[in-house]
Amino acid sequence: MVRKEIEDETDRVTGSNKGISNIPINLRVFSPNVLNLTLIDLPGMTKVAVGDQPADIEMQIRSMLMEFISKESCLILAVTPANSDLANSDALKIAKEVDPQGLRTIGVITKLDLMDDGTDARDILENKLLPLRR
Repeated sequence: MVRKEIEDETDRVTGSNKGISNIPINLRVFSPNVLNLTLIDLPGMTKVAVGDQPADIEMQIRSMLMEFISKESCLILAVTPANSDLANSDALKIAKEVDPQGLRTIGVITKLDLMDDGTDARDILENKLLPLRR
């Protein structure tokens, strides 16, 4: 039900053809057993406009990302698939721009199961290839 409500609200704000908006969708979860925390799910970085997206979608998303991750209180979750070259990670590149020491960046490696035979992620997982504090 939560996912459906988020999808419906996204469509109301941006249309149903992969549009974006910097208008936040607020979802409040209350519990006496958790910390007060704000999570912001930003759009993934994209290179090519699809559907009704404007031609400058890449710059719009980059601007939106920078608006949030430039804040010193923001922890950056930089998600990168293991089956691509870490040196080409857009998420890590933009995180390094605002957090060059990696103090606020949490690196997340996904899709380990899709790595080519004979390759491994040991250096990444042991924080040797691109050291991050988190």
